[in-house]
Amino acid sequence: MAGRTIVTTPGAPAAVGPYSQGVIAGGFLFTAMQIPLDPSSGTLVSPDDIPAQTRRVLENLRAIVEAAGSSLERVVKVTVYLQDMADFAAMNAVYGEFFPREPPARTAVAVAALPRGARVAMEAVVLVS
Repeated sequence: MAGRTIVTTPGAPAAVGPYSQGVIAGGFLFTAMQIPLDPSSGTLVSPDDIPAQTRRVLENLRAIVEAAGSSLERVVKVTVYLQDMADFAAMNAVYGEFFPREPPARTAVAVAALPRGARVAMEAVVLVS
C-alpha cells in the first residue's frame, strides 16, 4: 500500500500476531503496544516490578522509534495502559527519566488485563519527517 512503511527491529519483541511493530504514514510513526518482553528471550521481565517493567517497555519503544529514524524527543503522544492505577507513581517516575524535557502528550488508563500478565504497556505516535 502506497504511503506506508513498516518498521521492524530486533531491538524490540517480534510481533506475535498479524500486526507490525510500527508503521510510518503521513510523517508519523505509529507503534504497536509494547509490553515488557525481553526482545532476546521473549519472556516477561520482572513480573512484580513496575519500574523494571516500565523501563523495558520504554526501551522497546525506543528501539522501534530509532529503527524508524527518529528519537524519543520527537514523540508527540503516548498511551499508557496499567493493570492497576496504584502503579501509576512508580511508572511515572521511570517514564520521566525517558522524557526529561518537553514530554509528549499522554493518556494513562487502567485496564482489566494485559497480554502475558504484564502490568504496564505503552504505544506511541512519533514525528519522523
